[in-house]
Amino acid sequence: MKGTIFIISSPSGAGKSSLIRALFEEHNQDGSLYLSISHTTRPMRPGERDGADYHFVSESDFKKLIERNAFYEWAHVFDKYYGTSRELVQEAVNSGRDVFLDIDWQGAQQIRKIEPDVKSIFILPPSLEELKRRLVSRAQDSDEVISKRMAKAQREISHYREYDYVIVNDVFSESLDALWGIVNASRHSICNQKLSQKYILDGLLSGYSGN
Repeated sequence: MKGTIFIISSPSGAGKSSLIRALFEEHNQDGSLYLSISHTTRPMRPGERDGADYHFVSESDFKKLIERNAFYEWAHVFDKYYGTSRELVQEAVNSGRDVFLDIDWQGAQQIRKIEPDVKSIFILPPSLEELKRRLVSRAQDSDEVISKRMAKAQREISHYREYDYVIVNDVFSESLDALWGIVNASRHSICNQKLSQKYILDGLLSGYSGN
C-alpha cells in the first residue's frame, strides 16, 4: 500500500515546524511517517544540520538539479532557492510511509498538478500580533527581514482556501491533536482500508452473493 503525501503550509512563525516535530516525536515510533528534507541555497542557521534540517547546496548545484528535473517543486524565496526532491518523496510513498512536505502555497500548487490526491493542511496564527511576537522572540532574523515576513504573511494566508484542512495554532497541544487526527483519519479512509485490510474484508464477505 502506498503512503499519503501531506502538504503543510503556513506563514513563517505560525508554528508549522514545531507541530511537525512534535507529531513525529509522539507518533512515529513505527517509522510510518517521513519528513521530506528540502534542498536550499540559504545559509545554515545555528543548530541546523545538513541532511537533517535541509540539504544545503550552492546556487549553481541547485540550478543543475532544476535542469535535471530533480524537484517535485521549487521556488525562489527571499533571494534563496528551495526545492523538494522528487526521488526521495516517491521512494517513501512507495514504501507505504506517509510523507510530509513543509512547503509554501506556490509549491503546493505545483505538486497538486502532479499528485492530485495529496492532502493539504494550512497552519494559521491566532492573530498578526501573535505572529510578529513569535518572529521577534525566536531571534533569528533582523528587523528588516521580520518586516518582510510580516508583509508577506497576509499574502500567504489569503491562499488558505486552496487547502483541505486549516488549523489555527493558538493552543499548541490542541493543534497537535488536530494534526494527528487528520493523519489518522486519512489512514482509515475507504481507499486505504480497502488495500490495508483486504484480507479481513475478503474474509468478512466470503460466500456473500449480494442482495
